[in-house]
Amino acid sequence: MEFRSVYDQGFARIAAVTAPVAPANPAKNAQTTIDLLHEAQAQGVAVAVFPELNLTGYAIDDLFLQEVLLEQTLAAIESVRQASAELTVMAVVGAPLRQGNRLYNCALAIQGGRVYAVAPKTFLPNYREFYEKRHFASGASAATTSITLPGVGDGPTRDDAVAASLAASQHDAVAASAATPATPTANPVASPDSPAASAPTPANPANPANPSGAVVPFGNKLLLDFPHIPGMVLHMEVCEDLWVPVAPSAQAALAGANVLVNLSGSPITVGRADDRELLARSASLRCNAAYVYAAAGEGESSTDLSWDGQTMIYELGEKLAETERFPQGPRMAVADVDIRTLASERLRQGSFDDNRIEQQGAASDYRTISVPLVPTRADIGLRRPLDRFPFVPDDPARLAQDCYEAYSIQVAGLEQRLRAIGNPKLVIGVSGGLDSTHALIVAARAMDRLGRPRSDIIAITMPGFATTAGTKRNAIDLATRLGCTFEEIDIRPVATQMLKDMGHPFGRGEEVYDVTFENVQAGLRTDFLFRIANERGGIVLGTGDLSELALGWCTFGVGDQMAHYGVNAGIPKTLIQHLIRWVVAEKIFDDAVGATLLSVLDTEISPELVPSKDGEPIQSTQAKIGPYPLQDFTLFQVLRRGARPSRIAFLAEKAWHDASTGHWPVGIPENEQVAYQLPEIRKWLELFIKRFFANQFKRSTLPNGPKVVAGGTLSPRGDWRMPSDASGAAWLSELERNVPKE
Repeated sequence: MEFRSVYDQGFARIAAVTAPVAPANPAKNAQTTIDLLHEAQAQGVAVAVFPELNLTGYAIDDLFLQEVLLEQTLAAIESVRQASAELTVMAVVGAPLRQGNRLYNCALAIQGGRVYAVAPKTFLPNYREFYEKRHFASGASAATTSITLPGVGDGPTRDDAVAASLAASQHDAVAASAATPATPTANPVASPDSPAASAPTPANPANPANPSGAVVPFGNKLLLDFPHIPGMVLHMEVCEDLWVPVAPSAQAALAGANVLVNLSGSPITVGRADDRELLARSASLRCNAAYVYAAAGEGESSTDLSWDGQTMIYELGEKLAETERFPQGPRMAVADVDIRTLASERLRQGSFDDNRIEQQGAASDYRTISVPLVPTRADIGLRRPLDRFPFVPDDPARLAQDCYEAYSIQVAGLEQRLRAIGNPKLVIGVSGGLDSTHALIVAARAMDRLGRPRSDIIAITMPGFATTAGTKRNAIDLATRLGCTFEEIDIRPVATQMLKDMGHPFGRGEEVYDVTFENVQAGLRTDFLFRIANERGGIVLGTGDLSELALGWCTFGVGDQMAHYGVNAGIPKTLIQHLIRWVVAEKIFDDAVGATLLSVLDTEISPELVPSKDGEPIQSTQAKIGPYPLQDFTLFQVLRRGARPSRIAFLAEKAWHDASTGHWPVGIPENEQVAYQLPEIRKWLELFIKRFFANQFKRSTLPNGPKVVAGGTLSPRGDWRMPSDASGAAWLSELERNVPKE
């Protein structure tokens, strides 16, 4: 496996292309198509999708029925086929094709010197500005399973060895293009004396040469499989096919397709672009697929219509790429579709396969055609949006919406729990850190909504041997400014006595700060909270977050792992600061509370259990268990995607290697906008795996609390179930084998 190859990491580079068309000039359109295929090749693209009828133009009306046009269309297909022999990229082009006494609006898949499949349009619009039934027949009415293309060679495709040689010959050009991906560079056809061009091309016994023309699989139930891009299965549909209640692509998805491509004419009217986006987005989400859309643009006849050349690529409801509308000149939306994640989503969503079984008739009778496309294994970068913080959206509006929903989920969950058990008081330990601060403002809001006084919240700060003046001040200020019942319990005398009684060196005056020293403090705090809850008629509100649970960064049993209800258990650490900042911005509480919350945000993340000497930094959580941004990145990939360690490392390097590139969520301080290189990523990933497996027992007894983020939860009653004695050896081995140390 090439660690930095997008194809080896489970991606496939797809392009949605729009280009100026010359109406009724197939030869010129073929040349345009060929030129753009070279550009796609230079960018490492596996499949390039063109608009509907791009070899002729869409708006040519009765010229579709002219012999000259149909003959020239076949010649154009032959030109594209011949050019494809020197390329690895597969072209999906549109053309009118005659079959018997009918004419069909078709999508053709061409790669490596062969036309592999022809898919006729199924649903023909014949309303408002559309009159397709005047010229074309529906693919549903086709009685044959193959089509003969007179004058088009069936030119034997290259065998795997030759294809691999060709792919290898493209590495330099592809790598050069990857350095400047925004400006596609044409990749010249291999010279006649190049190894790829001079190599023999043995005939394909499954499709021998036919002097009357290529005989090609034909129908709207064709799937294209790519043995050298494991897991990718492609289906072609044409324009209106997407606009019907049950699209051919939906049935194809149930039959196994996960890359759904649409060649579209689609003239533009006000508002139609939004409709297209909605359809493509929803299709990708409902079908657990990528949806690739390419519409006709510049050059189409403007007799009665106009065209905008919209292109877009969606995956699981998220937009990966698009080009501007109404362009001058060709445009190409390029994105790396995550084939491996699509497979993972379908595997996890059992209802998808249940639907396939229920729709057995609709999803049957598909034919699968193998395309021996061998993509480049060079490092061509990663062409798709990739969040450094997968739990925190980069878009400010979406982040604000997520914060509103997350906070509201927490508040609503706590409200319901309090109502269900007789509205007890809340007992919470407050340290002045992020987690307890956020839990406290959730509790305060819940009390407000329940019409109860905030004095029913008993907020207790319990300074230990390493508590700093700043965090203690923040804890006091926040509790009192919110109007909670505030108390302070100094746990140091009890902790010292306990350590002395058990014979710990600290009890004898020695500076021994081991795990026992730390856990005595954590345990005492929890013990006090539970006993005070007993005495005051309350419940203990847990403050631990999702990231801490993943890493086992909590004291089990009589410790911060335990509570009566945990409002933060579904919130990752990297989201909490944004939630607090959102609460301040929304002025949910008064300005004095807001000032304290902002002060908390400026505080170093620390358990404050081990004292530091003058001039030394305080105990740092992230120095011990790794940077939370990296560990939350890993957590998302493990919990939501089920990704292997090498893939996580690959994605993390792409996301974090350069702090100056990409987007940062609003509110991330400049000093925290840092980069991580592969050795550091690998180090902390290894630690994550070890701690994740070693600490499952803490999650197996997790208190109740609401699921918040779509990335998942670690509740044994929710998203995550695993035995506490499971071994992480296989994951560590995969990391060792496949992730470079440098």
